[in-house]
Amino acid sequence: MADSESRYGLGEGPIAKVSVSLRAGNVRAVRERAGHRGFSAYVDAAVERQLERDLLEEALEANEAEAGPIPQELRDEATELFRAVKSAPELQEDAGWRGREAG
Repeated sequence: MADSESRYGLGEGPIAKVSVSLRAGNVRAVRERAGHRGFSAYVDAAVERQLERDLLEEALEANEAEAGPIPQELRDEATELFRAVKSAPELQEDAGWRGREAG
């Protein structure tokens, strides 16, 4: 890691140009969704979300190692809550909700 990169936390710091390889279908899908000028912001936001998920997974694994597995009753409750939120009217396509913009 470059010394200048080590000073910044997740989601912080100036823009750094890097080269990555992506599958052609993913490139097409991002361009269709974000446009040519929004491509980098879209990929940056996706990387940040993935890193957050990785950190959350690590925290959950550490918690489970310390406190034991989550009881099935709580897992079921969380599943039902997720389904209820996911099916909320404001999250449906015809409601016009678009979520957070990349960037």
